[in-house]
Amino acid sequence: MAVFHVEGESARQAPLLIWAHGWGHTHRAFLPLAESARRTASSILIDFPGFGASPLPPAVWGTADYADAVAEWIAGLPAGRRVWIGHSFGGRVGLQLAARRPEAVNGMVLIAAAGLPPHRSAAARMRIAARRWAFRLARSVTPEGPARDRLRERFGSAENLSDVARAVRCPVALVYGENDRETPPEIGERLRRLIPNAQLHVLRGFDHWNLLTEGQHQLTHRLTEFLERLS
Repeated sequence: MAVFHVEGESARQAPLLIWAHGWGHTHRAFLPLAESARRTASSILIDFPGFGASPLPPAVWGTADYADAVAEWIAGLPAGRRVWIGHSFGGRVGLQLAARRPEAVNGMVLIAAAGLPPHRSAAARMRIAARRWAFRLARSVTPEGPARDRLRERFGSAENLSDVARAVRCPVALVYGENDRETPPEIGERLRRLIPNAQLHVLRGFDHWNLLTEGQHQLTHRLTEFLERLS
């Protein structure tokens, strides 16, 4: 798994920040945020297997497989506190990681985290039915493998990590954009109720994507608050 380092400027014993990108992205999505956090802590940004500079996994993986691979890598790091920062799919993997390998991380900041099926209106359910029909059509002409796996993610996943979230014991900050339609804030509210030690922050005016760019300063502020809470 490819990793990229951003060294911190602070002499304090801050946790190591591990940044985990969303589906279809790479570590580059988090580089500006990691640079903004340099005054507070050092960072490692990862490319999940099959993304960026990392080779494809040996099979079609689920979130638990990604979490186990990350846990094996973390086990080889020097001893110390670690905070997982995941966006969207990276949040799903983070939930699995904290539940399956609680020794791996001491806290998590989950940004627009997926993992629970969103509540849908009747009109939205009709749109989802149309998307499922399109998915079945595309799947019928796509062989099993990475291409079909990308289709699964593109057309949505019915994955429900409720039981996984209940097993998370480390402190968690959940951050969502109020205009996010991919992972709406109501998912964050339900995750907050499931995770014993979680706080929810809904940032006004942001959606699933510009939360990472235009919302950079607010995210950095929430991260700093979270690290102070851990210390």
